Amino acid sequence: MTITEHSPSPKVQLVEITEEQCDQRLDNFLITFLKGVPKSHIYRIVRKGEVRVNKGRVDVKYRLETGDVVRVPPVRVAEKAPELFVGQHLQDALEQGVLFEDDAFMIINKPAGYAVHGGSGVNSGIIEGLRSIRPNAPFLELVHRLDKDTSGCLLIAKKRSALKKLHTLFREDQVQKTYIALLAGQWLRKKLVVNAPLQKNISQGGERMVFVSKTGKDAETLFRRIKLFADSTLVEASPKTGRTHQIRVHAATSLGHPIVGDERYGQDEVNKAFRSRGFKRMFLHAAILQFEHPVTGEMLTTSAPLPQQLDNLLIYEESI
Repeated sequence: MTITEHSPSPKVQLVEITEEQCDQRLDNFLITFLKGVPKSHIYRIVRKGEVRVNKGRVDVKYRLETGDVVRVPPVRVAEKAPELFVGQHLQDALEQGVLFEDDAFMIINKPAGYAVHGGSGVNSGIIEGLRSIRPNAPFLELVHRLDKDTSGCLLIAKKRSALKKLHTLFREDQVQKTYIALLAGQWLRKKLVVNAPLQKNISQGGERMVFVSKTGKDAETLFRRIKLFADSTLVEASPKTGRTHQIRVHAATSLGHPIVGDERYGQDEVNKAFRSRGFKRMFLHAAILQFEHPVTGEMLTTSAPLPQQLDNLLIYEESI
């Protein structure tokens, strides 16, 4: 419900939060509500106290609850928001990559090379691309994230209620995720559970780096060997927790075998050698998502086929 205070046009709006809008951060709500208004302006009006929740000042990270009343100040929306460019290759990949869809959510086979959302110099990402090709969809939000160079199963909610339930499943470790990765070198173990806490840090170049640290957050990954090649190893990686770059860091540090093509945690000489054999991307693919459907209660298992490019490279590895 939205009502308006008596004030000169444009007017202050008082928005009562419904069940479908609750449990989202204030900044995300305002970005959707004030379409066309730059994020920097939204953060500024919150910081200055022009946006209020239940008549009080709050931070942009405040999570809205059903019944909250948000005061939205008069804001001039740009006459025309910058047009979002979604390349034909990404459009085709999104339209052809739907693995599962119903009224609550969808699972797509994310192509490698695209961030899941825009920002930090990236004009548009997967979620912006989906919103662009489905302009009539009332709600599309990422449930979780995959790294830019990772392909495979990506979950997108189509309802706020579904987003909340799916977030709960992830938070309570009730979503089983299985990745396929190619490690550099021969990893001779058949199976290993890695328990190594991870700490996030920002390097001097502005890149986010993750390190194994006793002061970090718990992180657990099960690695299982699938096949040995001459100088690489195909593995299945199942992370119990969902830390940033978890599989990549555990593979490089705890196994001592970084993922082929990993520019951040791998070795330059090794990556260069594999590049000469056709490895143009990081070999990490989110192959399977398994969880209980939040509406029907049925167990849902969704698989994303390995991209043809990676399949062809494995055939090549066989021949070495």
